[in-house]
Amino acid sequence: MSGVYARRFGMLAAAATVAVTALINAPAAQAAPPAPISAAAARAYLATVTPKADGSSSGYSRDLFPHWSTVSGTCNTRETVLKRDGVNVVTDSSCAATSGSWYSAYDGATWTLASDLDIDHVVPLAEAWRSGASSWTTAKRQQFANDLTRPQLIAVTDNVNQAKGDLDPAKWMPSLASYRCTYARMWVNVKQYWGLNMDSAEKTALVNTLNGC
Repeated sequence: MSGVYARRFGMLAAAATVAVTALINAPAAQAAPPAPISAAAARAYLATVTPKADGSSSGYSRDLFPHWSTVSGTCNTRETVLKRDGVNVVTDSSCAATSGSWYSAYDGATWTLASDLDIDHVVPLAEAWRSGASSWTTAKRQQFANDLTRPQLIAVTDNVNQAKGDLDPAKWMPSLASYRCTYARMWVNVKQYWGLNMDSAEKTALVNTLNGC
């Protein structure tokens, strides 16, 4: 190999090494919940919805919606969402998040401890029970409570999730106004897919929010 080609080969090898090192050391890109249907699609669906009053909460128990299910190896649904929604998340041998950074889209807060986060069911389990899930099998309720395919699960600030409780959009929306359109699309997407009812106030709140998107 001539001196010129040897130098070029050395430069290329060095550049490749730098590129690979940069790739290895680059911050992990943050994933996100599955994208919800568009505002237009959500509005179109709502136009077909005939409101129905909520059913009774009688007989409801979170135990009737088994979660968190094992997803892969030692990782359950909660741990999977924490890893998906965080940045540079490190987990131990039992899949528990030991470090990372999480942005809570509901309130705009950023956290570095997994214990500061809850995994919110966008459509709460009790709300689902009152709007049709009371007639489902336990197996179907388990699928709903662990749904990673629809935008039903999201890591958010724990006390924000607790303040939301089982409220629908007529009574609760994210404090971060810029996220409300996305939240409404998520809510409609989940209710549409799972065939859950909507009451009149809930539908009106969603229509009003989506009309501003």
